[in-house]
Amino acid sequence: MKFKKHISILILMLVTSFAFSQVKFEAKVSKKKLGINERLRVDFEMNQDGDNFNPPNFNGFTVVGGPNQSVSNSWINGVRSYKKTYSYFLAPKKQGNFIISQATISVDGETYKTSPIKVLVTAAVDKPKDPNNPDYIASENIHLVAEVSKTDPYLNEAITVVYKLYVSPNTGVNNWREIDSPRYNDFWSQNINMKGLKQENGTYKGEDYRYVILRKTVLYPQKTGKLNIEPLSLDLTVQVPTNRRDIFGSRLMTRVNRTVSAGNKTINVKPLPEKGKPIDFTGAVGDFNFNVSASKTELDASESLQVKVGVSGKGNLKLFKLPKVSLPSSLEVYEPEHTENVKTNLAGMQGSISDSYTVVPQYKGKYPIPSISFSYFDLKTESYKRLSSDEIIIDVLDGPLNNDSNTNVTSVNSGKQRVVLNNDQFAFIKTKTNFSSINSSYFFKTPLFWSVLLLPFLAIPLAIVIRKKKASRDADVYGNKIRKADKLAKKYLSNAKKALGKKEAFYIALEKALHNYLKAKLHIETSDLSKDKVVSLLKDRQVNDNAISDFVSIIKNCELARYTPITNVEMQQDYEKAAKTILLIDKQAR
Repeated sequence: MKFKKHISILILMLVTSFAFSQVKFEAKVSKKKLGINERLRVDFEMNQDGDNFNPPNFNGFTVVGGPNQSVSNSWINGVRSYKKTYSYFLAPKKQGNFIISQATISVDGETYKTSPIKVLVTAAVDKPKDPNNPDYIASENIHLVAEVSKTDPYLNEAITVVYKLYVSPNTGVNNWREIDSPRYNDFWSQNINMKGLKQENGTYKGEDYRYVILRKTVLYPQKTGKLNIEPLSLDLTVQVPTNRRDIFGSRLMTRVNRTVSAGNKTINVKPLPEKGKPIDFTGAVGDFNFNVSASKTELDASESLQVKVGVSGKGNLKLFKLPKVSLPSSLEVYEPEHTENVKTNLAGMQGSISDSYTVVPQYKGKYPIPSISFSYFDLKTESYKRLSSDEIIIDVLDGPLNNDSNTNVTSVNSGKQRVVLNNDQFAFIKTKTNFSSINSSYFFKTPLFWSVLLLPFLAIPLAIVIRKKKASRDADVYGNKIRKADKLAKKYLSNAKKALGKKEAFYIALEKALHNYLKAKLHIETSDLSKDKVVSLLKDRQVNDNAISDFVSIIKNCELARYTPITNVEMQQDYEKAAKTILLIDKQAR
């Protein structure tokens, strides 16, 4: 009888061992059909620990969370149960049929793969309006809005797009990531530089909200008709209140991920009127001044002057061409140098542009620079305007006479004639030199030469000493671990001081500083940082009860302060208390 019993137990153990030795690696999804506005959870589960886990590429989805890793290891009635899971949270990019392809892992040198899973992404679905559902709460309290200054501008008229993120007072945003940037097809665009994000108070649909301006962009439409501004999309980590409360009665918060979009905007661009459009109109739209000037009006032949054609004011300064000057053929004219001094802000482009021509007269006489005109469309009056320059006379006082001209004034004509240059036109430019060094110097056998030569040999003993000390320090694994933790504690305490006034960032940095200080002082790991154990170890180090009580109360404050209203004065007090307590423990602990 006993023999049969032993045989049964042996068979049971063999069956259990065989069952556990079978490697099971599979993929599971939270749903196989979802709307484009929903999230998908994918779990990769295995019943044995493996190496080199390689997830699929998740084509058609954006990874908004994960990988999160969890391990379950238990014994029930003498049978071991082990499960390890890698979890991902995905947001679909578009509608359609997609496949979650195979993931791989190595167990005892063997490679195992999951089976592919088909997923259908449909149009957006209506989510249940459950006031206790964190996703629903986040959707009702977080809004991304694109504010367009004007939806029916003229061609080349400036408009602005300001992206604002509205957050209700009872929720918060921890961080955000841009997943889809707007593209401005058929627009000339420029982003306005922003110096940090500033929180402001405002209203959204008649309710009080806080908001930050994420981006400002100036657009100039380059095409008429209906133009589309693609949306800006963000992935947010949102803090929403729950029905659970802490020991002080304050609501506890939970975190959820949410994707928000500013939505498409359609701009109806009006064409510029054809009635009254000047022949020389080149597309200038705005409010401008026009000027043509010469750097000098009297000079000798072979000297040069600058003729400057400039436009200043407000409008699409970078998007049109300046009119050309028309000069007599007896004046040698070089290609103009274009200069822009334009600033772009929410009001559009402002500043000036100019073309500067270098002109060199070759003959004596008087030469006219005739009046030229510049046309633009004035947005205020919605009509075309023409500005004209005055005629400028260039008087060349001295130089050779132009035999082809019977008068002192050379008229403007379309034909070009050969320019006769003087042999000494550029005589002032030296093309050869005979410079020589006053004092010759040599590097060989100088003090610097001997120093450079002997320095490597003198550095060898110093390098040996440094190497030995470094090897000794590297061998001290325990000491290095303590020094690293102590360094981190100082670092985080410094970060906490910098974050004063920012509640969540301050208390996260302060809590990390306290934990790393304990690791350095008590030689324990983060997993052992229970309050009872910390109190016990500090008492063993002969730290008095007041210091221990202060230290524990600071850690408690860090845990609760993120979910309760805290003033800057209280944050300053907690920081000073933490610094004072660490100093007391350092003095008392043995």
